[in-house]
Amino acid sequence: MVHHSKPARLGIGIISAGKAGAVLGAALRACEHTIVGVHAVSEASRERAAMLLPDVPLLPVEQIAERSELLILAVPDDELPGLITYLASSGSITAGQLLVHTSGRHGTEVFAPATALGAIGLAIHPAMTFTGLSMDLQRLNGTSFAVTGPAPFLPIAQALVVEMGGEPVHVAEADRALYHAALAHASNHLVTILGQAQQMLASIGIEDPAHYMGPLVRAAVDNALASGEGALTGPVARGDAGTVAAHMRALGEYAQGEKTGDITDSYAALAHATAKRAHNRGLLNDEQLERIESLVEPSANVEYTGDTDDSAPENKEFSS
Repeated sequence: MVHHSKPARLGIGIISAGKAGAVLGAALRACEHTIVGVHAVSEASRERAAMLLPDVPLLPVEQIAERSELLILAVPDDELPGLITYLASSGSITAGQLLVHTSGRHGTEVFAPATALGAIGLAIHPAMTFTGLSMDLQRLNGTSFAVTGPAPFLPIAQALVVEMGGEPVHVAEADRALYHAALAHASNHLVTILGQAQQMLASIGIEDPAHYMGPLVRAAVDNALASGEGALTGPVARGDAGTVAAHMRALGEYAQGEKTGDITDSYAALAHATAKRAHNRGLLNDEQLERIESLVEPSANVEYTGDTDDSAPENKEFSS
């Protein structure tokens, strides 16, 4: 069993008071660390800072860095390299200072301008979506965090995660992009799919699509997490080409009337991927796979009417 010693109480700066930054700052403050300053640009970020980090001064990024023993950089992925370069060139970074970013995509190579000055860079990414409200603090309990950093300093990152109630999991520098792609695919794209499904149900008069779908979606997620692809059901996994053809025709008509071609594209792409994975698992034979693929190709003219095989199983300012 790995034990993570409690880190010394630190003066921590937060750049910026976005949903993740404000919540992590509040969690660390609850562990008796001192939050020395927070950067907040937008009105929403200022309100969030006032709610989750009351009495913490709002400061420019340079002043926050100068006051901090540990600096949390919680800005969008694409802004992170520029922020680090700016702080390093501004003279705000000192040797021995701890820098921690919350980007899923980046590891610690992004800290190069700062580590050249003697700073220590660590990456901590929670596998959680945030609302920016106090309820998020409870969500941190048991949440896995991907931690990346130099071996001698990795225990610091692990200890900070444990203090916040999380579970540290080491992810190698070279694996960060694939790691983040997996989480984005599972969570962000799920939101898109559910939004599309609710839109379709609303269009046929179902008054509360979220309530209608809720039990089905929750059961599907629970089953998938418990059994993986063994939980796969539905017309594609059964090789029910007639149903897939009916879906594609209905979606094509709906897209013409509502200008929602993105839904047809999503359905076709995911049906194709599902068919491939079902075939790999032996749920579909070659002929069934070919039928499904022919129906969901972009150029497909959906006219399938054949029988299906029922035998198949189921100061400089940064964003905040």
